[in-house]
Amino acid sequence: MAKHLTPTDIQAAVDLLFGWEGPLSWELLCERLLPVVGKRPTRQSLSSHSEIKDAFVWAKSKSKEQVVRVPLPSSLRMAADRIARLEAEVDVLKKRNSMLMQRFLIWQYNASNHGLHESQLDLPLPVIDRERSDAVINRARIIRPSRRVDKKA
Repeated sequence: MAKHLTPTDIQAAVDLLFGWEGPLSWELLCERLLPVVGKRPTRQSLSSHSEIKDAFVWAKSKSKEQVVRVPLPSSLRMAADRIARLEAEVDVLKKRNSMLMQRFLIWQYNASNHGLHESQLDLPLPVIDRERSDAVINRARIIRPSRRVDKKA
């Protein structure tokens, strides 16, 4: 059975994809993640996480571009790689932010249609007292009608 990915594993996969160079496939990504995750993740477990999927799509489109690399000193190369990785992350986060804004607008519209006001939506969450042990649980008795059928003459 495939290992479930932790948030750390997901972030490692995303970081790996942002720095990816060369041809890319789900199989290559799974192989490259083997030493990082500890077990070889499956394509399905990777693609089920939207962050990894978005980064994969970005890295795949980047790998298809023909980029001519100019040899740079190591410090400049490291800086250029970091800038490219950060720009990739910004692109993915912008797309994710746009999707969340669309979702918010849908929620806002639906809340308005169902009679919810902004003041109701902005109410704070209730405080939970986890130290309290004297709470009484009301267990309502359920009275079911009898299944007996009365014969009427």
